[in-house]
Amino acid sequence: MRPWRPDERRVVRRGMLGRLTIAVEPAAIALLFGWFGYWIATHGRSDATHDDWIFSIIFAPGAAAFAVYAVVLMAAPLRALRQTYQPIFIVDGYLRTRGRDDFSASGTNGYVAVLTEERCVACEWPTHGLGDLPLALEPAMLEFSEFGGIHAIDGKKTGVLPEDFPVLGVGVNNKF
Repeated sequence: MRPWRPDERRVVRRGMLGRLTIAVEPAAIALLFGWFGYWIATHGRSDATHDDWIFSIIFAPGAAAFAVYAVVLMAAPLRALRQTYQPIFIVDGYLRTRGRDDFSASGTNGYVAVLTEERCVACEWPTHGLGDLPLALEPAMLEFSEFGGIHAIDGKKTGVLPEDFPVLGVGVNNKF
């Protein structure tokens, strides 16, 4: 085992901050909807009857939906950041790939696993792609984390954790 290096943790932190910038909008909308619903319920219009609180009920589901959306946006990045305080495991063992089975989720094409020297499964992750993965077993020196997957195979990085991540994630999608 080894701890996460500061540069590895910085990549995950920057990714989380990028997602946070996206989650600010639904969180702000949730606060505005909640405040506006409260304001209508307590103040209302002076020329209307005292039934304005009924209109405030319309804003409660909207506020709740945007709040839930903001929380969902932040769940995976916060979990990833929390995982950077767990160790990265180093195993001199085997890399195994196998195809789908009866319990595979839709959209997956198989599994990749890290096996110990005794060929016991240390960790396994579903894969996504075209075609089923073949059944293969190769000896390798592997670095992995439970949440992140396989970081390196025989010292070569797999791309699970990029070398660097732009501040707030701006410019990360340069395919266009």
